[in-house]
Amino acid sequence: MRLLLFIACICAPAIIASTKCIEADLILHRGNIFTGQTDQSFIGSIASKGATIKYVGKVLSDAEIACSNAKVINLKGKYIFPGFTDAHGHLKGIGYRELTLNLQEIPSLDATLQAVRDYLSTKNAGEWIIGRGWIDKVWPEKRFPTRWDLDSFSPNNPVVLERADGHAVVVNSLVLKLAGIDKDTQDPQGGFIEKDKTGQPTGLLVDMAMNLIADLIPKLSRDNDKQAFLEGIKRNVSLGWTQIHVPGGTFEDISILNEIKSENNLLQRVYFMVSDGEPADRLLEMGPIIDPENFLTVRAIKMYADGALGSRGAALLEKYSDYDGKGVFIFLEEETKPRLSKALKKGIQIGTHAIGDHGNRVVLNWYEEAFTNAKKNKKFSESPRWRIEHSQNIKPVDQRRFVELGVIPSMQPSHAIGDLHFAVDRLGLERINDAYAWRNLIDQGLIIAGGTDAPVEIGDPRIEFYAAVARKDVDGYHGEGWNLDQRLSRLEALKMFTIWPAIASFEEDIKGTIEVGKLADFSVFDQDLMNIPELKILESNNILTVVDGRVVYQN
Repeated sequence: MRLLLFIACICAPAIIASTKCIEADLILHRGNIFTGQTDQSFIGSIASKGATIKYVGKVLSDAEIACSNAKVINLKGKYIFPGFTDAHGHLKGIGYRELTLNLQEIPSLDATLQAVRDYLSTKNAGEWIIGRGWIDKVWPEKRFPTRWDLDSFSPNNPVVLERADGHAVVVNSLVLKLAGIDKDTQDPQGGFIEKDKTGQPTGLLVDMAMNLIADLIPKLSRDNDKQAFLEGIKRNVSLGWTQIHVPGGTFEDISILNEIKSENNLLQRVYFMVSDGEPADRLLEMGPIIDPENFLTVRAIKMYADGALGSRGAALLEKYSDYDGKGVFIFLEEETKPRLSKALKKGIQIGTHAIGDHGNRVVLNWYEEAFTNAKKNKKFSESPRWRIEHSQNIKPVDQRRFVELGVIPSMQPSHAIGDLHFAVDRLGLERINDAYAWRNLIDQGLIIAGGTDAPVEIGDPRIEFYAAVARKDVDGYHGEGWNLDQRLSRLEALKMFTIWPAIASFEEDIKGTIEVGKLADFSVFDQDLMNIPELKILESNNILTVVDGRVVYQN
């Protein structure tokens, strides 16, 4: 039951001889076409009728085009790729990042606090201040913010600032008081309340400890959520994303996306994973929801094994190198294992968040147990294609188990540059050898579904592609122990965001490469991502996004 690289080996592009007249709605003309099967391109034309590719091959003549009513876009040698897929992106969160206080990429704690102070000055006393995106990786202060930092300018406004990874928040003293959190409050299962040497809460709440304040925060409306989805979709297609795998959400989210689809505004495809808990139980009763139009498919459950490395919630086998703890486990065995068994029977995919080496090992153990029991009862899908989301820190023995069990690592290259400035501190030089091990996993025969984890990271395909092939930050820097031997080839990086996510969502027969008969999804860039110098990748631009044969973005 191995999901090996040969699964992704697809035959040569289906190039057909042109006829006297091309029946098409859209023709991309004189483009440099990368089919996704090799790292070579050719100058040619692509024609689509409705949602389907009808022709891909040599440049069509004027006579062959003239008899068609197709919209013709002359790309003048620009570069056509199979539509890029973000295999792990929080679509609603991407939208909310655009609509709320965005603290991403602020270079210091002092500047972050100033941004919050400026935002607060526009609000009335008593209003909640909600922000997201701060991360301490390059801050010269080398520490997390605290409630005392916030108290200095926010005595009358509750303040909640979410770390970029989504696994921790820092709040001011007013929020702690409203939630009844003090030195005597015990850590909840799957999370912790950071406390100083005197036992006082610092304001940092990690993983499940965030739930202690969740009911206090003003609830967002359905209209707010819809606007966030629309903003996220708009941003994604402008960057060249034609599909996104959403790792976790509710049936209300699905309802909103269906409404957006009915209004003809679902501009990219969505492969949706419902969240563990009640949504998971509901999907397990219903079974997969397969969209015949391939725009909104719901056939997976998102679970959480542990927290994040940056906030020290990832579950490790040994203590953190810079902290007296091993992280936390979020899911519960007695709740999770029955769902795994039922998912196999129902044909539901599982995607479990696991970052630490202990977290990944436990997920593999539970997957293996579910597979073994299902085989005994002859209720086992030969290719369940279960995934581990992030798969960041994996012992070599467990890397091999991914292959043996046919588990797909769903990984985000930008984490290897986003975490560059703190991961060695958290893990030490020995354990960092087992982290972000793309090359090791691929060389053992695995595919990797590439994603962004936006809004944790920026969510830009150029950054992800660059990170996969360079394994350096956007300034070209890499630190000690950063294992540049784990870098990928350009073709492997391309597959991470095209055919491999298609396999990870059971869609390789209809998308992921440019071939006659597949869906007409294309990402067109102004530069040759496959050959330009690494840093030039970041300077390229998406100039055209086509989904389902429809131009959804054009620069």
